[in-house]
Amino acid sequence: MRLALFDLDNTLLAGDSDYEWGQFLVDHGVLERDVYEAQNRGYYEQYVAGTLDIHEYLGFALRPLAEHSGPELERWHAEFMRLRIAPMITPAARALVRGHLEARDLCVIVTATNSFVTAPIARAFGVRHLIATEPETRDGRFTGRVAGTPCFREGKLRCLDEWLATHGSRKLEEFEESVFYSDSHNDLPLLERVTRPVAVDPDPELAAEAGRRGWAVLSLRR
Repeated sequence: MRLALFDLDNTLLAGDSDYEWGQFLVDHGVLERDVYEAQNRGYYEQYVAGTLDIHEYLGFALRPLAEHSGPELERWHAEFMRLRIAPMITPAARALVRGHLEARDLCVIVTATNSFVTAPIARAFGVRHLIATEPETRDGRFTGRVAGTPCFREGKLRCLDEWLATHGSRKLEEFEESVFYSDSHNDLPLLERVTRPVAVDPDPELAAEAGRRGWAVLSLRR
């Protein structure tokens, strides 16, 4: 069996769902623009630069989930999907995923963005399996804290290994072929572990690394 792993933000999506979710809440008056927008932009710039403190960021990003009820969040997310996410899904991204699904590969989206934001996006791509940062819940409500290991950088590899161990007890190295599509140098720990790393519309650092190592480079936007 072949394993096909997909990063989500700026890879399958022509944009960042985590950042856009925050901006969506700002635009709908749920969050205060002057305070939240500047912080959201600052954390995104840290992510791009590779300097993000993931625990600090998650304290910021998950707070809105804890401050509102499930029905409110679901209603907002449905509109978010229609207004922000649908325009970021390119035909090329759909075709890439569809090709792996039709080949009966084990397809998994592996993303640092929390599962509340990303689970409906994975379903929109027809991908059943999602490994994401998990928000903690208690008594049916989000607490604003993270549960377990954030699915980020080395944590993304750890989350994948744990997921594989509970879904068939197969290790990454035991797949006859494993491919990982990503745009970001933050994903180098996982890109280095698969048999076929693919840089998708890569950031400058990943583009340089892909060039040095002879990795494939793909665009889903042009």
